[in-house]
Amino acid sequence: MQALFDLTGKVALVTGASSGLGLHFAEVLAENGASVALVARRLERLSGLASRIEKAGGRATAIPADVNDRSEMGRAFDAAENTLGTVDILVNNAGVVHAHRITDLPPEEWRRVLATNLDAVFYWSQEAARRLIAAGKGGAIVNIASIAGFGVSKGVAAYAVAKAGVVQLTKALGLELAAKGIRVNAIAPGWIVTDLNRDYLASDRGMALKRDIPLGRFGEERDLTGVLLLLASDAGRYMTGTTVVVDGGQIVGMRG
Repeated sequence: MQALFDLTGKVALVTGASSGLGLHFAEVLAENGASVALVARRLERLSGLASRIEKAGGRATAIPADVNDRSEMGRAFDAAENTLGTVDILVNNAGVVHAHRITDLPPEEWRRVLATNLDAVFYWSQEAARRLIAAGKGGAIVNIASIAGFGVSKGVAAYAVAKAGVVQLTKALGLELAAKGIRVNAIAPGWIVTDLNRDYLASDRGMALKRDIPLGRFGEERDLTGVLLLLASDAGRYMTGTTVVVDGGQIVGMRG
């Protein structure tokens, strides 16, 4: 069974790899045999992660890039190919959040959230697909959506719309790229504790959120490990166009 999840010989590119879930995803892929291109804006953090992966016996390269800059995107794929080879696995993880009610949401903030959380997912997927097709290879694209794409809370309209778009985009990409041997799926996490939200989730407001989770706890980064490997490896070879929800049952228990 272990061979099903083995990524030896594969090249993965993870956006937003300098912290949070992106960092965790990069480590998981490397631990399971993939060479990993680490993409984010903070080179120092990426270099530290690359060093840790290599000390553990893996291969990694740090590539500074802004996911919203398409010229930097092209250079990032070039750098990954030149160092590691054609990218077989793309994890579209980079994202931003906001906290504005509808009437207070500035147009530039709306565009920033949609550009990073949705537009970039399309452009990076498009670039990965074009290069895989040119190389005559199949591959896997894993988009990071959110349960916010299925149910809306107050104050996060742009984020929710973007993540709903990622769910639908995953279906469209999965449908069109299937004939080329490129699988496209998404993960929709619920509340996952990371360094970015740890203090908030430990607050009184965070504890109130926990009451809506049937499993009775927030998720941990490791709760996404299995589904990431499933979608990135041959274990999920007959899956495409789907979004896997990992939320402790929160959607099931959502109140109307």
